[in-house]
Amino acid sequence: MAIKSSFSTPLGEAACENDAKKLQFIEDVTNNTKKVQERYLQRFNLCGSTDRCSFKAKVPVVTYEDLLPDIQRIANGDRSPILCSHPISEFLTSSGTSAGERKLMPTIQEELDRRQLLYSLLMPVMNLYVPGLDKGKGLYFLFIKSETKTPGGLVARPVLTSYYKSEHFRHRPFDPYNVYTSPNATILCTDSFQSMYSQMLCGLLYRHDVLRVGAVFASGLLRAIRFLQLHWHQLTLDIASGELSPKITDPSIRTAISEILSPNPDLSKFIISECSSDNWSGIIKRIWPNTKYLDVIVTGAMAQYIPTLEFYSGNLPMACTMYASSECYFGINLRPMCHPSEVTYTIMPMMGYFEFIPHDGSTTSNSTTLVELADVEVGKEYELVITTYSGLCRYRVGDILLVTGFHNAAPEFKFIRRKNVLLSIESDKTDEAELQAAVARASELLKPFGASVIEYTSQADTKVIPGHYVIYWELLLKSPEEMPGGEVLEKCCLEMEEAMNTVYRQSRVADGSIGPLEIRVVKGGTFEELMDYAISRGASINQYKVPRCVNFPPILELLDSRVILTHFSPACPTWTSCKSGS
Repeated sequence: MAIKSSFSTPLGEAACENDAKKLQFIEDVTNNTKKVQERYLQRFNLCGSTDRCSFKAKVPVVTYEDLLPDIQRIANGDRSPILCSHPISEFLTSSGTSAGERKLMPTIQEELDRRQLLYSLLMPVMNLYVPGLDKGKGLYFLFIKSETKTPGGLVARPVLTSYYKSEHFRHRPFDPYNVYTSPNATILCTDSFQSMYSQMLCGLLYRHDVLRVGAVFASGLLRAIRFLQLHWHQLTLDIASGELSPKITDPSIRTAISEILSPNPDLSKFIISECSSDNWSGIIKRIWPNTKYLDVIVTGAMAQYIPTLEFYSGNLPMACTMYASSECYFGINLRPMCHPSEVTYTIMPMMGYFEFIPHDGSTTSNSTTLVELADVEVGKEYELVITTYSGLCRYRVGDILLVTGFHNAAPEFKFIRRKNVLLSIESDKTDEAELQAAVARASELLKPFGASVIEYTSQADTKVIPGHYVIYWELLLKSPEEMPGGEVLEKCCLEMEEAMNTVYRQSRVADGSIGPLEIRVVKGGTFEELMDYAISRGASINQYKVPRCVNFPPILELLDSRVILTHFSPACPTWTSCKSGS
């Protein structure tokens, strides 16, 4: 009879005692999904009732717009318990609304503990699939972004910036399974160039120690590769001389790197030999030869980057470990080494109270149709609704999820898409209304020339780094000879960018994660050809609508074969990082 290891768990053989405890915790909460969810509702005292029926009857389903007046009161300094009995400690900024402003998600200090709990489950699961991760380091490209203050004095910043600047991250205890090549100072630098440069330099110095390479999003990792393509020459000079580039002026970075940087001509020559070649296929594996996997999100809009990542990594596995947002951290991937197309996330029931609206493509739903976490059905799509510890009650997140199965009593979901999102390169989310407004604003510049936009569509072009928006225009002209000049069309590109939300504009100006917007003018009659093609494939002529975003290769080929003019935005749009509210 085989003797079970003391680290044996239902999920598999744990790497150590601490991992075994974490894996057992996952088993406990997923086996008791209904009880954990019921326990959450006991926080509400609805005239003495704490059952689901009372909760559903007395608490409405809401959107961000419904909560905005209360959020504005808190932002302006009202400290009464408006949304939550605990004091709101800060706001987490989410993607832009249709009005172009970031959403402000309230959070409380205790939520950091809950997020840290979910983070602590990731490596124990990963260790089930990839042994020996305690024998090296992770090369992660992590960054903080700008923060503001509301008129009432509360900090407003992205959720990951909040976490990286917290005591939980900066003073985290040593864990041999979770060691980074990047010192904290390189991550916490607000200058994106200095942060990227120093993190890349540290990654090169520790190249033989690197066992995994990652970023939050796939686009972020590709930006790092592009950065290496542009700056490898200076990096190799630093490595050869043992002296950090004078472009790095942050004192804390210089201090941190001085402890690990010394002259290494051999390493410098190696990097020169790899990076000076035109062949960048498999560059990740060539420079960091012990890399076992990439740790990046490649679900949803990020799936468009998978082929490029496969090219640069030499087809390394890609692990999507966690499902989270500014509103709430939801769950983890219990099979992180699966193919990107098979990624599913198991909702951890202790993270909040979860309900689901059956999704059939309609934009309206009645709260009575909401389904409990443990009662969703395999094969069906749902829109996620959450109630958080920070005061969001029955809040529609906007994520569409497909139930693929269960782990114990907790459902496993595949992320399908963000509801109503049309274009996305990284953290930006542009919906159809925003795109329409941007096209309308830019087309005003054509009126003096007797021209107008009669049809348009778009794509998120990620074949180059960074990716960028491509807008296809078909113009109505007084005569073919009166086509607006290139300078006018370039101004149209910039005008469209000025109309985009703050997340897009920050990505363009401060982060460099989105390239200049491109307008491609197509021949007259192109969109009629597009309709003919759709009808030939079975579309109804009565119900056909021009798609405002396309990604189907034959349609893109048709559009690109009809392009007569191409112009890019000549400058960055307006974006200002304000340190305080007024």
